[in-house]
Amino acid sequence: MGATLGDAAALGDESALSETPDPRHVLYRKYAAGAFRRAQRLLGNAADAAEVVHDVFIALFEQPQQHRGGSMNAYVYSAVTHACLNRIRDRRNRTRLATERTDAEAFDPGTSVEAALLARDALAEMPDQLAQIAIYYYLDELTHREIAELLGCSHRHVGNMLQRLTRWAEQREPRAWRR
Repeated sequence: MGATLGDAAALGDESALSETPDPRHVLYRKYAAGAFRRAQRLLGNAADAAEVVHDVFIALFEQPQQHRGGSMNAYVYSAVTHACLNRIRDRRNRTRLATERTDAEAFDPGTSVEAALLARDALAEMPDQLAQIAIYYYLDELTHREIAELLGCSHRHVGNMLQRLTRWAEQREPRAWRR
């Protein structure tokens, strides 16, 4: 019985992959590394990031109609962001975030760790579209036009959503979310 393509790939036999160019392998190789960096930046955890990337690509392979044309990079970027937001919300609901903060008083409020935890708490509470815009604008530092392209809306709508985000944040923490 011969070795499978997966066996050959696991053993590092790149020629086995080039003999049978599976479009899924090509797609994964092209976009997975960037997707992983994105997920790890949002989640702060390599294991969770790897799971998110795996889930996004499995969903894409099982339901290719999810991608409705346009830039595959934009689709993967958006899908990973959305999956990360869901993961952050799930953490909050399962009290996993509390275990990551073993001793909240030990952190100085000005440290990046504390700021990241507060940001994750805020993202878990805010409506999905506001959370996406917050990530794209404040974390990724994208322009209104770039965000509009990712979300499929006008740049004016992005500006309106940022104003709504600022109002939402100020109701919870008056100093937060200022750029």
